Amino acid sequence: MSPFIGEITGTALLIILGDGVVANVILNKTKGNNGGLIAITFGWAVAVFVGVYASAAVSGGHLNPAVTIALAQAGKFPSADVPLYIAAQFIGAMIGAFLVWLAYKQHFDDTEDGNIKLGVFCTAPAIRNTGYNLTSEIIGTFVLVIGVLLMTKSTNSLGSLDALPVGLLVLGIGLSLGGPTGYAINPARDLGPRIMHFLLPIKNKRDSDWSYSWIPVAGPIIGGLLAAVVYKALL
Repeated sequence: MSPFIGEITGTALLIILGDGVVANVILNKTKGNNGGLIAITFGWAVAVFVGVYASAAVSGGHLNPAVTIALAQAGKFPSADVPLYIAAQFIGAMIGAFLVWLAYKQHFDDTEDGNIKLGVFCTAPAIRNTGYNLTSEIIGTFVLVIGVLLMTKSTNSLGSLDALPVGLLVLGIGLSLGGPTGYAINPARDLGPRIMHFLLPIKNKRDSDWSYSWIPVAGPIIGGLLAAVVYKALL
């Protein structure tokens, strides 16, 4: 498996399990309906673990443009490979979102609220405020990336099992910092499925909230770059 295919595969698994748990909790007439925030945060933690573990040996298991850009900034990843990785991450995210829609097609049809349907694919703020929403994504992604950089140092690394502490870190971010915006902390995770929401023939869907869509892209990239700068300063 090439790194390109590895990133597609890992990111697709991330979104299938991550968006899948959201669909199970918020769509009508599912077995997990009304499971709540705890179910979603645990589901996303498992999604990160599976996606990273499945791809770590071939691509490093980035699955996130903010992580890829930060690793390049920190000197731990070739800058020339950044576009290829980001393209793979977006392709994987779109594939994963499509498969979630297919698996839950009947439940999408049965759910009337367009906001709920959009919520399966992408994030939205609890209180809409551009500055604070952007800050929330910056902080959440800073915690993610600085944690990843410190965990995967040669003296700390567990190899492919680095996926486990990274999954636990995402669980902690979701439980502690996920309230304001739903903790996208990953441009591909948010924008890729948002594009699929726009493209798919979803019954009675609302618009894809493009006015907000730049925040889960810009915030994580800024947060990741800040984490890389701090990491380099700590060396």
